[in-house]
Amino acid sequence: MFQVFSGIWALLIGIVFIMLGNGMHFTLIGLRGGVEGFSAFDLAIVTSGYFIGFLSGARMTPDLIRRVGHVRVFAALGSFMSAGLIAFPLFTDPILWTILRILVGFCMSGIYVTAESWLNASATNETRGKVLSAYMIAQTLGIIGAQGLLTFGDAATAGLFIGASILVSISFGPILLSVTPTPAADVTRPMALRSLFQSSPLGTVGIFLLGTIYATQSGMGAVYGTQVGMSANEIALFIAMLFGGALLLQFPIGWLSDRMDRRTLILGCSVLGAMFCVLGWINGPDLWFLMGAAFLTGGVTTPLYALILAYTNDALDPADMPAASGGLVMTFGIGAILGPLAAGSAMEQLGPQAFWLVIGVTFVAIALYSLYRMTQRAAAPVSESDSYLGVLPTASPLAVEAAGTWAAEQAEIEREAEA
Repeated sequence: MFQVFSGIWALLIGIVFIMLGNGMHFTLIGLRGGVEGFSAFDLAIVTSGYFIGFLSGARMTPDLIRRVGHVRVFAALGSFMSAGLIAFPLFTDPILWTILRILVGFCMSGIYVTAESWLNASATNETRGKVLSAYMIAQTLGIIGAQGLLTFGDAATAGLFIGASILVSISFGPILLSVTPTPAADVTRPMALRSLFQSSPLGTVGIFLLGTIYATQSGMGAVYGTQVGMSANEIALFIAMLFGGALLLQFPIGWLSDRMDRRTLILGCSVLGAMFCVLGWINGPDLWFLMGAAFLTGGVTTPLYALILAYTNDALDPADMPAASGGLVMTFGIGAILGPLAAGSAMEQLGPQAFWLVIGVTFVAIALYSLYRMTQRAAAPVSESDSYLGVLPTASPLAVEAAGTWAAEQAEIEREAEA
């Protein structure tokens, strides 16, 4: 185990610092937006801007890496992201914030692609699963830790934005000083959405709808907290609960995923997600009910992402998995752009509790569609399914592709061992 992580420890530390900065800025947008009097729909547009940039970065960064190399791309994107974070309190205007969010999203996606290509090159077939799992845990811990850092400052000042910028700047030190250049990132062109839908209708529709849920939770959660009167510390705890639940429930859901029909598990997780949203909706004034609802709702959202990816891979030939991974990430990103807009509009018309309503209805839509698909296609034998790996929604197509390839290889090894 020591040998596995001896070559990537600096990269993992750097990722934790990056996620500390990025996680702070996600919540700060909602907090500072409330201070500035931005409407829910204004902040929804700002939130969607991040995912517009994220999708663009995922497509363009591999070409940049091939042209100028990992180190230059990594350093340039880090500098732009740090500058973008520190500029938010200087330009408190929704339009300018949207532009800055597009910039930060682009840089963050490019940083993921660059870091994940280093990570993938550092792993062997035997260690890739452990390396990717450690990477996902480092990301989640960084996001959760970022919420704790928000309690040390005031969103009405520039201090927390400066702190987020400093953390991002620091993160590149251990990475750039210890990681050697690797071959350029090679991300396969995404599969066309029509082909993806024909291969796995549930995977395509499910990942799109889940994109709307994840972006609404992560981007509009602080806006909701501000509108229902939570303090800054309570909002930070609320967001931490969303990701803390994901860290805890990833393991039991992953264990079940390898032992039962994944469509049934997708249905079950979606129903549970809708029920947890009802808990938050009807108990809005009760702080601890809200924290519990956040913990449980977030707890099924992130594992559901990995579950849908695993289910989609089950329907594909190994040769099609790389292209399908890119198509799934793009479909998720489109949903992530549209989700906050729908939630922000609903919150403007119906009040802050519409936050739970939009997420709950979307969970119901996933459940109903999965139930419908169960009537259209026979279940694949569990013994023929690929292994589950807890990929986060923040992962780039490169990590999703690597995880899918690893899962298929592991499943094949297990089948050969049983034979």
